[in-house]
Amino acid sequence: MAYVKSFLLNVSFFVVCFTIFFSEALAGDRLLATGGVTQIEGVAGGGLVPWALISGYGTDKQVGGSLFYTVAKTQGGFTADTGGFNVGVMNRVEFSFAQVKFGLSNAVPGQSIKLDTVGIKLRLTGDAVYDQDARLPQVAAGVLIKHNEDFNFVPKAIGAEHPSGVDYYVAATKLYLAAVAGRNLLLNVTLNATKANQFGILGFGGDKHNNYTLQPAFSAGLMLTDKVIVGAEYRAKPNNVSVFREQAAKDVYLAWFLVKNLSLTGAYVDLGNIANKENQHGWYFSGQILY
Repeated sequence: MAYVKSFLLNVSFFVVCFTIFFSEALAGDRLLATGGVTQIEGVAGGGLVPWALISGYGTDKQVGGSLFYTVAKTQGGFTADTGGFNVGVMNRVEFSFAQVKFGLSNAVPGQSIKLDTVGIKLRLTGDAVYDQDARLPQVAAGVLIKHNEDFNFVPKAIGAEHPSGVDYYVAATKLYLAAVAGRNLLLNVTLNATKANQFGILGFGGDKHNNYTLQPAFSAGLMLTDKVIVGAEYRAKPNNVSVFREQAAKDVYLAWFLVKNLSLTGAYVDLGNIANKENQHGWYFSGQILY
């Protein structure tokens, strides 16, 4: 309950900031939920996986974006508090920043690791929503520049090679209108080139592998109503260090767009092994303000 309380307090804070700093003149004209939610690295997408969608509600003549805050906790006591923002320019380019503070549970009592991520995404072709007559999806390419502020503390000790790394990805997203019992269906495939251990929380590269590998990711979302989306995600990760076997991350999520400018997301997430703890699963809650 403490994490739910923290989540609600931070959502309230961002609502106040939104009211103060964003006027009606900045309101984007795209349809509800067409910027997705914000994933753990600050990019428009699902909770785990970057999508080809550009953040916010800005059209090809507008600037959009979002603020977000996410809290998560596994049954083994690991915690993650993530906040950041992204900006979509002319529904073509997206810039993002996110910072995660990862609490290490009783693996290293009272300690945490901070990971900073700066991202840029470029929509290459297509429109996931409006190109219904086209078979091809919306396609985007992105770069995530990551820096681990506490590399010398735990990541280096377990065999990670680098405090910083760059992930490269290509995402393809398509929305199929009235595809399942009259409900809209979103499908996404993302291919990541990465060296990151646990998204970079445990550094980059390792004593086992220190080269880029291609890791697939998949998302699906079904719009139960115009405001509620239920879905699932899968994201493969590399296995770079020999002291533990890293596994894929999975989630099942429910996103609720209360109004056009505010969404809440809850999910059950399975992160597999994290350092010396197996089968780490739990819940995350995320709040997002969009414009």
